[in-house]
Amino acid sequence: MTIYLDAVWALNFLLDLMLLMLTKALARDQSGILKLLFGAFIASLIVPITLYFPDSFINGFAGKILYSVFIVFCAFGFKGYYRLMKLLLLFYFTSFAIGGGLTGVYFLLANPVTTTENGILTFNKGYGDPVSWLFIIIGFPIVWYFTKKRMDEHAGDKIRYDQLCEVNVQIKNAAFSTMGYIDSGNQLLDPLTKRPVVICDELFLKNWFSNEEWDQLKEANDNLALEQIPEDWEHKIQVIPYQGVEGNSNFLLAIRPDEVMVDYENQKLLTSNVLIGIQFGTLVKDSSYHCLLHPQIIKLATIQSA
Repeated sequence: MTIYLDAVWALNFLLDLMLLMLTKALARDQSGILKLLFGAFIASLIVPITLYFPDSFINGFAGKILYSVFIVFCAFGFKGYYRLMKLLLLFYFTSFAIGGGLTGVYFLLANPVTTTENGILTFNKGYGDPVSWLFIIIGFPIVWYFTKKRMDEHAGDKIRYDQLCEVNVQIKNAAFSTMGYIDSGNQLLDPLTKRPVVICDELFLKNWFSNEEWDQLKEANDNLALEQIPEDWEHKIQVIPYQGVEGNSNFLLAIRPDEVMVDYENQKLLTSNVLIGIQFGTLVKDSSYHCLLHPQIIKLATIQSA
């Protein structure tokens, strides 16, 4: 058997470099590319060490753990034991995630059932099947990208769901609850009363309207025809002028609620000093929330109970 050490070493170096880059991305670390290259080079040295010194201490379980610590130290430096252990665990996580992903894709594409010369069906677990270099070279970046993208989405979802809370809105003596999102970017205020504006979407607000009333309200919004506002709602609805992100002036129809209660950090915050901006449509595709809360509500509302 002929072993091309330079090719194996180069492939190992590239794979280690991508693993370290993914570790850096997940840890939000600021280490430079030169450190990562050095760390990948140190990691790739395991190839000649394993080939020329098969009985080395490094090839044992404890040796591999210590070698991994040294790789992380070379790639990211030392700024405390906690950070070092965090990076080490992330490095192992990315290694297992990428390796498991490649194995899963390989066995998904492989045919586990084979036929013998006698026509007997056998199940091939594939333990002896070699994974081609072409598969690794093509599959590794794809699995790497998928893992990073999914982890980024998970981080974003975690931040988003940490800011979700239950909201109860009462209008005209009818109350309904939904999930609200505390949006730090929502700084919309009514220029006349200085009341903060909470944005609620169509799916939630239609609880208070008949289909005919909602159609009239939508027509009033589209054509800025205030006379189209349903008669029973004239005393509850007002127009709020605002400036969009592009600098254009727009108008928003808003409802004056009886009260709004927000369940925030095991406290019920009650306020009536807000306006409900009407969103004709949905706020998010997955319907995880139907209300954009103004951050001032958390500051100005009265605590009802703990």
